[in-house]
Parts: sequence; structure tokens; C-alpha cells
Amino acid sequence: MNKKLIYILTSAAALQFVSACKRELNVNDQGRIPANNYYKSSGQAFTGLVAVYDRLGFQSGGLYDKMAIMDVAGGDQYAGGGGPSDINDLQVTENYTLTPLTGPASYLWNRGYSGVYRANYLLRSLPGIAMDDATKKRYTAEAKTLRAAFYFDLVFFFRSIPLLEGVLPIDSLYKPVQTTPDKIYAFVEKDLNEAIPDLPVTVPVATEGGRLTQGSAKALLGKVLLYEKKWQAAADQFKDVNGANPGATPSIYGYQLMPNFADLWKVKNKFNSESIIELVHTSKSNGDWPDAGASDGNLNCITSGPRSFALKTGYNSPDYYPGYGFLTFRADFRNFIHGDPRYAATVADIDSLVAAGVCSYSQDNSHTGYFLNKFAGRVSDQASSGTVPLNFPQDQYEIRLADTYLMEAEALMNAGADVSSAGRAYQLLNTVRARVGLGPVAVTQDNIETERRLELAGEGLRWPDLVRWGKAATVLAPRGFIAGRNEMFPIPQTELNNTQLQQNDGWK
Repeated sequence: MNKKLIYILTSAAALQFVSACKRELNVNDQGRIPANNYYKSSGQAFTGLVAVYDRLGFQSGGLYDKMAIMDVAGGDQYAGGGGPSDINDLQVTENYTLTPLTGPASYLWNRGYSGVYRANYLLRSLPGIAMDDATKKRYTAEAKTLRAAFYFDLVFFFRSIPLLEGVLPIDSLYKPVQTTPDKIYAFVEKDLNEAIPDLPVTVPVATEGGRLTQGSAKALLGKVLLYEKKWQAAADQFKDVNGANPGATPSIYGYQLMPNFADLWKVKNKFNSESIIELVHTSKSNGDWPDAGASDGNLNCITSGPRSFALKTGYNSPDYYPGYGFLTFRADFRNFIHGDPRYAATVADIDSLVAAGVCSYSQDNSHTGYFLNKFAGRVSDQASSGTVPLNFPQDQYEIRLADTYLMEAEALMNAGADVSSAGRAYQLLNTVRARVGLGPVAVTQDNIETERRLELAGEGLRWPDLVRWGKAATVLAPRGFIAGRNEMFPIPQTELNNTQLQQNDGWK
């Protein structure tokens, strides 16, 4: 989504909740349109909706995003980079030395609450805009689904947070108080249940690829319910998404596993049959260094590539673009996935290419030689103009079908459903395995955990999985994880100053 559109949303004093206390929001609003003078037409409403979508794929100017944070927090990947302080927010996440003053918590908080604010502003404005009723209902449903997604992340990352159901007056920005997680989850469920009927079943990919559908909202609702351990309710939502006969026929939303796992990571396969919620990137946004986070290119493509990569004379592949050496896999994970059919698409073993005389590169911090192949940028995908490193067009999956297959299998198992070879949970789990040529296994917690770790490696899901399974303290203890503390992020100190917010337990 075009980040040039974000400035329509509000005057400088109220861009996002609580952060109005920060001096950087005291900006000259010349050239911007105050929100009170906007939202008069359907076109302006659409621009406002684009601005809400914008925060879902928001990337930090520090060259990272939510996926990168979760990758290094999950223990299978190093932060990497050029040294022990390179993109320090990732370094302190990897070794769990983050504090309320250091680390990526401010990014996660601001991404979430600025998204909530934009959604709230659009929802408040839509009733007064002259536009056809069907379009208005759809925009309302999209805004509620996006707001639910922001709140779901916020409550999982920070637990006790404020619930803002509408637009706060400027004189009230310092006054919100926190509420309990169960109330946030209830609000998220309500938003999604209200939104689903007014979302389209499918969208035309050529003109609306990346916009939310009923299947998107149902998948998100199923995930929310799974995290709440509402097993049967979660399974019921996933069943519609995954279809009556997973792996054999598409669902009513057209979802079907891609035949070839490696094809999921090719730029040409945007909005494929496995994509449920996709973060859209482009090579045409002309993102540049003064504000790298405003680029619509995928920053993970440049950060996760091997540093100073160069092919030797006589070789023209693999065509990795020289990157910055972040998000490298640890040797223990490489050993875990080595031999699995997904290995080559997931892990780029650059040292083996060096040994074969194919290429050279510079070693990164915490060197292993194993790079995140799913997102490492390719020369063949680079932008044709502008600042190439910031404008790679590869999309990311927020939710994809193999993920929902495995989540439904987990929900069914925990709900007491049949897990024999005749049961649906067995079919779901083993359809994911069959796609890559693996034989069936029993439906057990260990097998589901193993399959998720293999299938979804490097996609930002390992840390949330470990936390919700209650296994993070054990698995991540060698990385510095402290039980009762690191299951959540600290509320940023800048959000506590001069407000009524209280730091979460474990971080006080």
C-alpha cells in the first residue's frame, strides 16, 4: 500500500494514541489535509482505508518488521548483521536483554496503536460519507478486521493494554487505562464476527489482490480462538477456511495448497491459492534511505541476504543480491531441518557454495553460513530504478493455508476429536506433509510442533507458538529467556511517561 497516503489521517497532534507526548509529532503539517476536512467522498474513504492497511505491513526505519523480531526471538535464528550492535533492536531481542528503553517494543506498540487509531477514525467517519451502502459496509468490515488484527497482536505482545473503541479527543490522550486481556480478546472476536458477513467471498487478484475477504477474517478469528484455547470454536472457523476435503478440493474461498513448496517464495506467485492474508510489497514505491521504513519494498530481502555476495567468473546462479547478513539460521536448526524436503527452499547454505568455488561473501555476526532462503533478495527481482536494496517486491504471508491446516489439526486434537487415520485432524496434518513428499505421522502435540517448525521456519511464528504452548521458558532458556517476564514485551517507557499506564508484571 502506498505510504504517501498516510498523512491524510489526522493533524500532527493526534497521529497515534499516547505517542502524542513525543516531540517528533510536533511537526509542520504544511501540505497535509486535516482529518476534519477530509472523508467527504468515497474516494477519500478508500484512501483512508489504504492508510489502515498500511500499518499491517509497517516496517521500521531501522530495517526490520514484526516477522524479523519474532524470528530472532524464536531461538532458531540469530540477529546476525555486521556486528553485535547492528540493528540493535534485533540483537537485544535475540539474547533477551531488551528493556522498556531498548528493543523493538516501541515499534510493536506504535504499529498496533497507530493502526487502531486509523481504523477508529475511518469507522467514525464512514457513516457521514455519501457513498453506496454496499461499499460502505465493505469498508467498515475491512476496517474492523484490521483493527482486530492490530489488537490481537497488541494483547499477545503486551497482555494488559488499553482498549480504545473510538477516537480519543486530544485532551484525553494521556488518560486511557489498561484493561484485562479477556476483554481485549472479546472485542477482537466481536469485530471479526461483525465484519465477516460484509466481506467479499473472494476478490479479483488483478485489481484487489491483498484486500481482506471472508476467508481472511475467518482464518484470523480461528487463530484468535486457538490462542484463547477455545478449541472447538477455533476448529469450526478453520473448517470453512480449509474446506470440506483438505488437500483434495479447494475451500469455498478458493484456498488450496500450492503444489510445490518452493514456489511460495517466488515473486511471480503473489496472491496464490495458499495465501490468506498477504502483506503486499512492490518494487515501484521508490523508497529511499531518508525514511527506509516508508518504502513499500520488502526490507527483509536486503537484510537477510548474504553480505557482499559475489558470484565467481563462469557462474550466473544463485543470483543473491548482496545483503546484510541478518536472520541467519543457527546450526542446531540447520541440523534439525537438514534432510527435510523443505530444506533447500528454507535454508541457503552459502558456505557450501564457497567451498565449491561458486561465490564469495563476507561473514556476518554470529556466523553460521545458513541464510533465510525464503526471503533473501535476488538480482532477478530487484527494482529497475531507485534505491534497489529498499524496493524488493516479494510479499509476505501473515496467514497461509498450511498454517491454518496445522492450527485446525491442533484445535481438533485438543477438542477431543478423532485423531485416527480416519479423522480430519490426521488428514490436515498429513496433507501438509504429503505436499513435500513425506509420509503420514500420528496426530500428537509433538508431531504438530515439529511440523510447524519445519513448514513455517523463518516466517515469524516460532516465538508465538512457543509462548502459547507454554514451552518458551524451557526451549529459550539458553538464549536468556526469563520465565514470567519474556513471554511478553515491556510496555515502552515513552508510553508510561506522563500517562496512567502501568508496566506489566515481570517488567516492573
